[in-house]
Amino acid sequence: MTQQRKVFEYAVLRVIPRLERGEAMNVGVVLYCRALDFLGCRTHLDEPRLLALDQNLDLDGVRASLKAVNALCCGGEQAGQAAEEPQGSRFRWLTAPRSTVVQPGPVHAGLTESPEDELNRLLALLVR
Repeated sequence: MTQQRKVFEYAVLRVIPRLERGEAMNVGVVLYCRALDFLGCRTHLDEPRLLALDQNLDLDGVRASLKAVNALCCGGEQAGQAAEEPQGSRFRWLTAPRSTVVQPGPVHAGLTESPEDELNRLLALLVR
C-alpha cells in the first residue's frame, strides 16, 4: 500500500546582490508540510557565480543569512525566541517579502509522500 500524498508549501531562496539591477541567483529552498510536521531547508551557495554578479558582495553576510534560515527551520536554541513559534509561523516569517540581499520567492504548493525527498528534489531542480 502506498503512502498518501500530503500538501506541502515551498519557496525558493535567492540572492539579489544589487537590488537596483534586479539580478538574482537561487541559493536554497524552504519547505513546510503541516500534515507531516516538517519544516526544512536546503541551500547551495555557488560563490564564484555570485561574485560574477557582484564582486563586492558580502559573502559572509549571505552565509550568515542562510545559517539563520536553517536555524529557524530546525528550531531549538539556535532559533532564539522564534523557537517557541509553531513551524507554520516560522515558515510564514521566512517567506514574507523583504528587501534584503537574501530574499524568498513566491510560495508554491504541491503534493508529496516525503517532504525530505521533495526538498532534495527541489534543490536539485531549482538551485543546482
